[in-house]
Amino acid sequence: MTKRVLIVGGGTAGWITAAYMARMLAADTAGGVSITLVESEEIGILGVGEGTFPIIRKTMGRIGLDESDLIKHADATFKQGIRFFNWRRAPSEAPDDSYFHPFQVASQHTDMDLLPYWLLGEAGDIPWSECCTVQERAVGDHLAPKLIIHPNYEAPLNYAYHFDATKLARLVMQRAKAMGVTRLIDTIDEVKLDSDGAIDAVIGREHGELKADLYIDCSGFRARLIGEALGSEFTSYKNELFCDRAVALQVPYEQPDGPIPSCTYTTAKDAGWVWDIGLHERRGLGYVYSSKYCDEETAVETLKAHIGPAADKLEHRLLRFEPGYRKTQWHKNCVGIGLSVGFIEPLEATGISFAEVAALMLCNLFPWSGDYERSAAQFNAAMSKRFDHVKDFIKLHYYLTERNDTPFWRDNQDPATASDYLKGKLEQWRHRPPSFLDIDASHDIFDENSWQYILYGMGFKTDVTARAGALRYYDDARQEFASIARQSQNAINAVPSHRDLINEVCKNGFRPQPRRQRR
Repeated sequence: MTKRVLIVGGGTAGWITAAYMARMLAADTAGGVSITLVESEEIGILGVGEGTFPIIRKTMGRIGLDESDLIKHADATFKQGIRFFNWRRAPSEAPDDSYFHPFQVASQHTDMDLLPYWLLGEAGDIPWSECCTVQERAVGDHLAPKLIIHPNYEAPLNYAYHFDATKLARLVMQRAKAMGVTRLIDTIDEVKLDSDGAIDAVIGREHGELKADLYIDCSGFRARLIGEALGSEFTSYKNELFCDRAVALQVPYEQPDGPIPSCTYTTAKDAGWVWDIGLHERRGLGYVYSSKYCDEETAVETLKAHIGPAADKLEHRLLRFEPGYRKTQWHKNCVGIGLSVGFIEPLEATGISFAEVAALMLCNLFPWSGDYERSAAQFNAAMSKRFDHVKDFIKLHYYLTERNDTPFWRDNQDPATASDYLKGKLEQWRHRPPSFLDIDASHDIFDENSWQYILYGMGFKTDVTARAGALRYYDDARQEFASIARQSQNAINAVPSHRDLINEVCKNGFRPQPRRQRR
């Protein structure tokens, strides 16, 4: 018997979920699921977040979306990491303070881990992110991570995307519909529960009663099903993560053919931070801040001052959110995905990643036999751990600051605002760097490389002198550091500028070369 799935809410989370489920659960075959997505034109797509994490490539590839189409029709550009300005020290003290979080994994040479040698000074004063990857040099020169001849979603340098969220949702919608998803335009006025507390039906203003075996809530912050109807409680992170507002602007490039950054720029301000990302013809900028330390008027002034004269006549959008999540994201026959069940904050672009992971897990735990309870328990436990771990990773960026110029930054250093887990890890890492032993691959979005880039970018000190005499590859480490520097120069000479590649893809698409057959 065909299982019916009803997704309430479109946007990026809703349509990625629909497309992924259609692909993995065979919505276009007689034995697969029947998927309907209902969305309201009154509500529209939020479309503020425009950054992603590298797992988006696997998701887009799996649902069969051509990478050229993604770049052409969603205004997508390449994101190779994040550059942080003045997070460690205030601009009045260190105007040039910055560090980089690349997506590339730190170089490994046979059995040798380079990090202890860097900690012992064998690479000199070069930042860890630069001496262990070629990506920082490539990003610094506004270069692309790949060539026009590379296959879909493959490249020598790891990357994600920036894009127009509204256009991406529309593009994924077209792909989902081609795989059998039915789209309804309607507003849900009522949610009917049965005697057991599960959803019996939703009532649409135009289509009346809509029934399904499984309901998915992608209705955004409103949480129409999982929150309003089913009462799943919200766990707040506001005592650890202070930011709860964002004001955003879209700014045209001063020069239409100017360079496109291939990373996100984030600049720390008095009560939060500003993001700056580059699309084809515009920049998306926003000030993420705490309403406890800053009002909306001051936030807009701060953002416009950061942008300069180009922002004078632009209208801003305001986004309100509370950092946190719902521990029960799957309740009986309803699963919440996306903003309906939680949001950390825009830093490190985890919002869409949570939706991708939730869709993947849901497909693997899909209750074909009707056993909702066991699937829900496993889903909820895994997603709760994922939210908690990401929360600690985000808090790390604030907690390690040396800034004391504003109450926001001073208060972020208070040990009472960090979890015992995070404080315990930092104590461990004072004498050994983060490793794979600190990562739970089934629950962590960020691996040990990301933790290392943030830790050492923020000036954290790990003292490994006690094991210096046991390290045996000093000469090899110095040679590897020199080799990475040479590779960086080679990469700069080999790959095109970011804008040149985007222009070429938009004109002709990628032209992957045939793979050579092994003899």
